[in-house]
Amino acid sequence: MIQINSRSAKPLLLLCLALAGLTDALAQTRPQPRLPVAELTAGMHVIRAELAVTPAQQATGMMWRTEMQGNEGMLFVNEDDQVRCFWMKNTLIPLTIAYLTADGTIINLADMQPKSEQSHCSARPARFALEMRQGWFDKRGIKPGFQLRGKPFTAK
Repeated sequence: MIQINSRSAKPLLLLCLALAGLTDALAQTRPQPRLPVAELTAGMHVIRAELAVTPAQQATGMMWRTEMQGNEGMLFVNEDDQVRCFWMKNTLIPLTIAYLTADGTIINLADMQPKSEQSHCSARPARFALEMRQGWFDKRGIKPGFQLRGKPFTAK
């Protein structure tokens, strides 16, 4: 057991905060390892979505990745509904983001350009955000109001 008195607690706390900040900074200079995958469906189309659940996973997202297969995506999973905003700083692949309700219904879509700091927000509170290769939704005629299915979504 380590005993910490009040005089040694502050420097230790500062060191822990500095290390946490360094870890976050390093995570955002290279792609994160592949995340666990959930299969989602959009009608007859199957999506293999990596699940970004933790704040660190969500902060890094698709940054620094140089490739993404046709039906691969990243689903940002949250426990509550909020207006959500994304940007593309350090993201090298053009993406389309779909903001989704808890049951998987698309609220709105936004095309996002690589390396852009332009903010793209949900039109109203969203539980999830799904990033796919730019044009993926358009090529399949998938628009706001369309409901995706899969384990992360609640039944209507």
